[in-house]
Amino acid sequence: MTEQTFIKGKDRDLETSIATMQEKLKAFGFDVEEASWLNPVSHVYSVHIRDKTCPLMFTNGKGSSAKACLASALGEYFERLSCNYFFADFYLGENHSQSDFVHYPDERWFVSEQGEIPAGLMDEGLWDHFDPERELTPEKLFDTNSGAGERGICAVPYIRQRDHKTLYFPVNVIGNIYVSNGMSAGNTLNEARVQGLSEVFERYVKNRIIAEGLCLPDVPQHVIDRFPKIKAAIAELEQHGYHLKVADASLGGQFPVMNVTLINPKDGSVFASFGAHPSFEVALERTVTELLQGRNLDQLDVFHPPTFDMDEVASPQNLEMHFIDSSGYISYDFFKPTPDYAFFDWDHDAPTFDEYGYLTDLIHKLGFDIYIADYEHLDVYACRILVPGMSDIYPVDELLWENNNEGALFREALLSLKQGNQDQWRELLIDLEDGGYNDHTPVAQFIGLAPDPGTLWASVRLGEIKLMLCLALQDDQALEWIDWCLSLGQGDEAQLRFYRCLKALLDIKWDDARDYADYQQGLSLMYGEQNVNVGIDIVEANTVFFGLHTPGLSLEGFERHNALLAGYEKLQRAKQHYWKGAQLKS
Repeated sequence: MTEQTFIKGKDRDLETSIATMQEKLKAFGFDVEEASWLNPVSHVYSVHIRDKTCPLMFTNGKGSSAKACLASALGEYFERLSCNYFFADFYLGENHSQSDFVHYPDERWFVSEQGEIPAGLMDEGLWDHFDPERELTPEKLFDTNSGAGERGICAVPYIRQRDHKTLYFPVNVIGNIYVSNGMSAGNTLNEARVQGLSEVFERYVKNRIIAEGLCLPDVPQHVIDRFPKIKAAIAELEQHGYHLKVADASLGGQFPVMNVTLINPKDGSVFASFGAHPSFEVALERTVTELLQGRNLDQLDVFHPPTFDMDEVASPQNLEMHFIDSSGYISYDFFKPTPDYAFFDWDHDAPTFDEYGYLTDLIHKLGFDIYIADYEHLDVYACRILVPGMSDIYPVDELLWENNNEGALFREALLSLKQGNQDQWRELLIDLEDGGYNDHTPVAQFIGLAPDPGTLWASVRLGEIKLMLCLALQDDQALEWIDWCLSLGQGDEAQLRFYRCLKALLDIKWDDARDYADYQQGLSLMYGEQNVNVGIDIVEANTVFFGLHTPGLSLEGFERHNALLAGYEKLQRAKQHYWKGAQLKS
């Protein structure tokens, strides 16, 4: 008889879930492998899975057993495929950007007239949240994936759960404010939605606890004793010399959230892990497994000691670090002897239908609305849940000041630098300066490019592009930018040696009393003859944008990016097939 393992929170046995998801990935053309496993203590597993042809398409799973862990990773893989998250930061190329649909077949494109926000996007209440001063313009709302706004504003439908009304959210707003929060996949609709809403609660309550410096009540030992596997994992961590604070993060029973904080006596650093689920046991188990996801015991020395600086603790940047990898600061107040709330022995364990109802009612009572997009084009139910004001990861003013689409305006120019002329280079330099962008920003990230490792695109920053532009323009600002590049300290010793050579050659170039010939021999001894010869060609603009591959928007030669686009092509075919079938049925 085939083994069947059921765990709380799942509507299907693990064996069937794993086999079904693996078969479906293969059927859609995705070749996913288990790249690495970790089992640092008993009942704590994590796994890294990835597409063999495109390592950018990866997820990490966690669980109290190897099967639970693998099911977690595969579920996350489907969630990120279904919600397009693997591709959210990248340019989708000319073919996809010009196709009938870029993101989903049910998307709508809104074209602005006279610079006004087009009618039909969201509603008045949502605009009050995302743009209270009505400062957003259409130029801030085009999606970074499809181009530079030529087609207008792409928006996708979400269903408001309170009244089942359909509203269209700009893809740009979703990508800038929510990133991966609220995405989920599952064996059933209710299972996935419970997971997605639990994630929303986890991050909402976690941010509040950290930002306010709240002290949480310890979970009594007799309560931990109810869960032998969790108890064993905690005991093993303590045997390795760590102190653990296992706490009730429900804030007096209000929220289904737990916390485990690891204290490292070697350096005084602390690491706070949070988990949420209507079931107390599941929430606590997720918190413990999250603590060690992707980490061995020798990788717990990278966190900070607490701080009394509450401005630092409550800053959006610190809360962002807690979202990314939990490496932000927490307050010393978190460890006070008297908690701000009494321990509450809560539990809302129930069938997933009832758990979904419980979480939904709780959010509505808090005064927030839930918006859900359902996705089943990969034959696995997945959803993306937005709860404006509650599930936001980034402040809404980032739509104005840190919008992820700004680099798209420069994408074609930067990818076509060698094909440009002096007027175009000068205009680009001025536009980059006027934009006030951070010169340390990696250019590939800025324009949505997946660079190939070991190439200049993998490391070049905006400040270095400005140096290249000044060199191509024979602009003496190149002297300032070469100093900037040297102060950056990025790259290997060979790169720094090349920059030192360029600096010397620039100093010679802009000094009428000096000549290259007088210094070539000495410079060759210091930096290498090839560097000197290439450097002279660069400072004299005989060679421009040295080492930078610039094929334009065709992206020809970018192997990693094209592997990503090949994955997206498989996904687009699945969407097209599913939506055609749905239309025929209706």
